[in-house]
Amino acid sequence: MELSKRLYAVAALVTEGASVADVGTDHGYIPIYLIQEKIASRVIAMDINKGPLERARIHIEEQGLSDRIETRLSDGTQALVPGETDTLITAGMGGGLVIHILEEGKDVINQMKTCILQPQSEIDKVRRYLTQEHFLIVDEDMVEEDGKYYPILKVEHGESETYEEYEYYYGKKLLEKKHPVLRDFLLRECAIQEKILKQLNKQADSTSIQVRKAELAEEMLRTKEALERITDVHNAE
Repeated sequence: MELSKRLYAVAALVTEGASVADVGTDHGYIPIYLIQEKIASRVIAMDINKGPLERARIHIEEQGLSDRIETRLSDGTQALVPGETDTLITAGMGGGLVIHILEEGKDVINQMKTCILQPQSEIDKVRRYLTQEHFLIVDEDMVEEDGKYYPILKVEHGESETYEEYEYYYGKKLLEKKHPVLRDFLLRECAIQEKILKQLNKQADSTSIQVRKAELAEEMLRTKEALERITDVHNAE
């Protein structure tokens, strides 16, 4: 099973021997890969929609893995019994939905060891939620694929760390690693923000323009702080 860069990065954070619940499995590619590569011992592939789940079931059957991968129709973790798996994967959904799944599935997730999360949006809100709910982000990765950037978090239960404001947006672990993909992303963000500022400066002043400029100033400061941290560490080595 060949995975996209994004899904491969998600699978790479799964601990060998894990039993996995893949929530929002879509085509079932991650479960198939995890079993074929002998990373996971078993996987429960779950989706809220019957169509994607049926496609996943067919793909799993075609690979001869129906005895190792079970499919379940489920809204989040609702069809999962506490203690059934030790790892949760949620990939390819918005940050708000990731938070909803974690919040609604607390009874199940509290019995798990690890969560692998790949939010498509609102990454800062996801990191804030995790720190508030006493999750520890133990590892992070980031990939670029088809012009889009995807952060992936590996999370365990434990006392969360203190975060600077910009670390919620760009990731404490990614910054500590001076991750090259994050650096590229920050450089792109700087260029976009400068372009937006020039466009705003050309427009007639108004309350809405002033508000947007103030918001942009905060965004630019966060991006600059993150980029300087990566650059300073890079130059010192």
